[in-house]
Amino acid sequence: MKQYLDLLRHVLDHGARKPTRAVLLSTGQKIDAISVFGYQMRVDLNEGFPAVTTKKLSFNSVVHELLWFLSGSTDVKELKKHNVTIWDEWANESGDVGPIYGKQWRRWESPNGPPIDQLAYLLNGIEEVKRDPTASAARRLVISAWNPADVAAMSVPACHTLSQFSLTEGRLSCQLYQRSADSFLGVPFNIASYALLTHLIAHVCGVGVGDFIHTFGDVHIYTNHLEQVEEQLKRRPYPLPRLWIDPAVTSLDAIERKHIALQEYRHHPALLGEVAV
Repeated sequence: MKQYLDLLRHVLDHGARKPTRAVLLSTGQKIDAISVFGYQMRVDLNEGFPAVTTKKLSFNSVVHELLWFLSGSTDVKELKKHNVTIWDEWANESGDVGPIYGKQWRRWESPNGPPIDQLAYLLNGIEEVKRDPTASAARRLVISAWNPADVAAMSVPACHTLSQFSLTEGRLSCQLYQRSADSFLGVPFNIASYALLTHLIAHVCGVGVGDFIHTFGDVHIYTNHLEQVEEQLKRRPYPLPRLWIDPAVTSLDAIERKHIALQEYRHHPALLGEVAV
């Protein structure tokens, strides 16, 4: 995917080397990052599903993590049932990661009433805009994972912080603001996750898809990933795959892994890199 490779090149060409709080689990050593503040990329979801092809994307993990968020769960044991271990480093002894994405999306605590289901609010808003494009909901289709009252209790304060949706001429677009982004390990996952979320919401709402816009705050490449990034930049991207969603699915709460498939996904060999935590 050219847009992703352009991002990697931009960070390498324009980034500043900065110390970080992150450490490598294998050594306990702190690690630097090449960092840029502020960047934006745009992908037309009608041109194919934006799965990175210059290395292998673990699409199965993307799907299970997103379904985990949609369920409202914060217990990694639900992921481990499907052999997904991407949150293990951030879980406590009982397997909980604190009030992160799923909690905020589905049960944002309200001081004056029951918890707020932001996803339900979003779906209702899209239906309002379908009926009346001038509805006030049109510019309020927002899901926030950044809850200042809960930040201290989160194992990792929300990196993909806020997403805003727009329904224009029957097509649903999504813009994600990500405050902090690990370009090599995290960003391909984030792109696929929010592209999939957009497709799923569009599917259950009976509308088409438009663009995925990814806006970054601090976007960086950790110095232990530089060789892998350079290798990716030497690789020529393959055509994008296609996403299949079971036509029988009518509710986000009823979606299962078997209802989603990535078709014609051709990719270069995997590139591994140790995560910094």
